[in-house]
Amino acid sequence: MNRLAHAVSAYLRSAAGQPIHWYPWGSEAFAAARAADRPILLDIGAVWCHWCHVMDGESYEDPALAEFLNARFVCIKVDRDERPDVDTRYQRAVQLLTRQGGWPLTAFLTPDGDVFHGGTYFPPEGRLGRPGFRTVLNGVLDAYHGRREQVSLHAAAIRRAVVDGPDAAEPGQVTPALLAEGEGQMLAAFDPARGGFGIEPKFPHPGAITFLLHRWDDQRAVAPREAVERTLQGMARGGIHDQLGGGFHRYSVDREWIVPHFEKMSYDNSELLRNYADAYTAFGAPEYLAAARGIVRWVRDVLADPDGGYGTSQDADVGLDDDGDYFTWTRAEAAAVLDPDALEIAADFYDIGTAGEMHHNPAKNVLYVATTTADIALRTGRAETAVRATLERADAALLAARNQRTPPFVDRSRYAGWNAMMAAAMLRAAAVLDDEPARAHALATLVRLRRESPEPDTVPHTAGGVAGLLDDQVHTAAAALDAWEATGESAWLDWSLAIMHRVWADYHDAEAGGLYDTTGSGDAEGLLPARARPVQDAPTPSANGTAGIVAARLHAHTGQIIWAERAAALTESFAGSLAELGLYGATCLIAADWVLNSPAHLVVTGPADSAVAAAMHARALRHFAARRVVQRVTGGSGGGQLPAAAAGMVAASGGAPRAFLCAGTACGAPAATLEEWERTLADFSATGAMG
Repeated sequence: MNRLAHAVSAYLRSAAGQPIHWYPWGSEAFAAARAADRPILLDIGAVWCHWCHVMDGESYEDPALAEFLNARFVCIKVDRDERPDVDTRYQRAVQLLTRQGGWPLTAFLTPDGDVFHGGTYFPPEGRLGRPGFRTVLNGVLDAYHGRREQVSLHAAAIRRAVVDGPDAAEPGQVTPALLAEGEGQMLAAFDPARGGFGIEPKFPHPGAITFLLHRWDDQRAVAPREAVERTLQGMARGGIHDQLGGGFHRYSVDREWIVPHFEKMSYDNSELLRNYADAYTAFGAPEYLAAARGIVRWVRDVLADPDGGYGTSQDADVGLDDDGDYFTWTRAEAAAVLDPDALEIAADFYDIGTAGEMHHNPAKNVLYVATTTADIALRTGRAETAVRATLERADAALLAARNQRTPPFVDRSRYAGWNAMMAAAMLRAAAVLDDEPARAHALATLVRLRRESPEPDTVPHTAGGVAGLLDDQVHTAAAALDAWEATGESAWLDWSLAIMHRVWADYHDAEAGGLYDTTGSGDAEGLLPARARPVQDAPTPSANGTAGIVAARLHAHTGQIIWAERAAALTESFAGSLAELGLYGATCLIAADWVLNSPAHLVVTGPADSAVAAAMHARALRHFAARRVVQRVTGGSGGGQLPAAAAGMVAASGGAPRAFLCAGTACGAPAATLEEWERTLADFSATGAMG
């Protein structure tokens, strides 16, 4: 066993038995490289990454190659999920060199951690237009030992480019035109034929879906709604959606959403859960509700820790020669578990034929919705209800059979930011789906995050692990605000405020504006002293954009002007570059929307034990609006500040159960019953005005 045997990361532990003398990231590895004057081989991957496993099996488990590497290199292995700060900087460096990135990332460094050569996957022998790994290694050694001065100059230039910042953005004014231009960029990339953005491969882009949904809610224009609905429908019906087990795979390799990369990521599914829950409340389509329920089911069955918290990912494969075999079906495999009637319906609905979509095994079929139950009923002369019942029976049988297969590995690591994102999404889904267990587990997750944090105003990336990452802070602060809205317990609001005050103390760039991605006070090896200001959604929501949204929401909840000022200053720091970022600037554009436009306040008052108030609060939480703030006021609650007009009416109500909808500086008439409140919300959704 090498030095990775006791690593916390599942990805690192999976390499503990390899003959490579791997080091984890840290000062010991760099000291060894300096002492021996050897170049560093840096391998960055993830447990869910198919080609990482391939390169491990082909190269790093080869004893002869391991002997070669051990004698000439210092080898460092990094889990990109555990160390996103390392991955961000070295991805940037290799992209500057090669114009490509991804995983596995294979970088060659000087003993000081500067990159002078790199790439992604290298096969053992040259193929697929890629040089063989041994050829690459010999070339690196020749350059390092034979052209040292040139290597040093080249590496220094890459360092300067990384230090200048991977997300450099221009300041500008936050105006309505900025939102319109950003919308235009997204709609220009929209694929009207199949949904989604671009041609192929296709990624979900949940931030863009959220932004366009908000634009539709404000303006009721056809184009943003079409982009949202066509994309959500395309994904829900495609192979990117696990039609049996629920949840979504990471991306589709084709335009039609049929053949995915089969890994499932927590961060994708949390944001897609919000998309489908919001779209269901906005448009009422049953398939959006079904997709949301499926995500919740997958999270509950696969990722959730009973004590609170969520795992990180589910792998795509079980073995190196496997490509989604757990999730795909041959016609014979389906026939073995379905009766002839169920097979006929399922094969028609999911296009299960003798010729499938998978290149490694052409008989393997990805399940996707190829037709409708209505069409099947018409063609077969059956009642549609009978077709649906048969399909449900087929689904249950296929899923039961799939559950007998060896499942792909689940990484149960709990990363603060991703756990907060999922907890927030589950709170939203719980309100829409009326799912109390999802709500309880989300709150338990946030309680655990708070309990495991050594300080009251910051959270580490992992319990006892690396700390000082902006993403973890802002997503936790956002989820704490969601918990405050869901419960009315002021401790959640206080926690969000404390975290965000600490964020401005530790991460704020006082000169250029915006927030750095790290505190800059931790690990100083290699390129880590370089600090970035993350603007793009790549792939998780931009930390600066999320911070802007949280600051604007804090202003809405507390009335403290400092949060309005911080939200405005933050978005202005990047406004000059946002529109051109299009899809990748969605979260920052949503923050700009919060800065420009007032939210709707949904205020519910009444005793904590009032069933009427509880029902009206639940209905407020379920409501969709582009910018929505929910406030539950009880006799003993505090911490928030109501809009002036609402405060007066709340006082006049004498503590009786009432619900108020306020927009800008005006509030509508109070609702005394759930029925009145339903009408108020429906009228506001239909007209954008209060009755």
